Amino acid sequence: MIRMIIRADDIGYCEAVNYGIEKSVRDGLIRSAGLMPNMPYAQHGFDLVKDLDVCIGQHTNICLGTPCCDPSEIPSLVQENGEFLSSRQYRQAYAAGKDPVRIEDAVKEAEAQYFRFKEITGREPAYFEAHAIESENLWKALQIVAEKHNLPFCFMTPSSKTASFCGKPVAPCRMESMKSDYDPFVTLKKAVFEAREDMPNIFVCHPGYVDDYLLHHSSLTLNRTKEVAMLCDPKVRSWLQENNVTLLSYNDIRV
Repeated sequence: MIRMIIRADDIGYCEAVNYGIEKSVRDGLIRSAGLMPNMPYAQHGFDLVKDLDVCIGQHTNICLGTPCCDPSEIPSLVQENGEFLSSRQYRQAYAAGKDPVRIEDAVKEAEAQYFRFKEITGREPAYFEAHAIESENLWKALQIVAEKHNLPFCFMTPSSKTASFCGKPVAPCRMESMKSDYDPFVTLKKAVFEAREDMPNIFVCHPGYVDDYLLHHSSLTLNRTKEVAMLCDPKVRSWLQENNVTLLSYNDIRV
């Protein structure tokens, strides 16, 4: 038997993404979704899904929008205008073998986002991880904050071949959402065929619809809409059942 969490990232990114995630929870396969506490539409996104059957995690974000901290307190994470460094700037640094993130800055911001998460949701995060940034220092900082507040830490970087949740191994599935010819159902089938049977598997999605903010701030646009359609297609659910895939949430595997 294959056990799989199909997770949605980016609650709060923008209104259109929020509506796509709501659709994917209400009518689809999503039972775990990550909230970006610093974003202006974080409250809006949470309000859309708070009464649905989904566990909400903290999707710590240091590459979009403005921080929860005073920007002057976390200089390694922000540009001159006070907004976070962009994903492109982090990618360029990573390609050059550099990590611009100072651990102490990331600890301050991750903790501030944790406090903001609780303000928005009135609850503890069901899991605790980060938006797609390749930074060893960011993940060290997240672990520090997780240990301090006893949070269910999911260690799974964008390039992870191994991962863990609450100290136990989980298997990350490949992501192909940035491909121009992306077919999310084909990618999900690959994930099932390659899945581990000795541990839970994590398949990360970014379902959403498209609005002006998304078009101007993300390189992942139309493929989000493809994921909404796939996740809500009854044929996909039937295929998973036929292939003995049990869908879980983080709450189901938490120690």
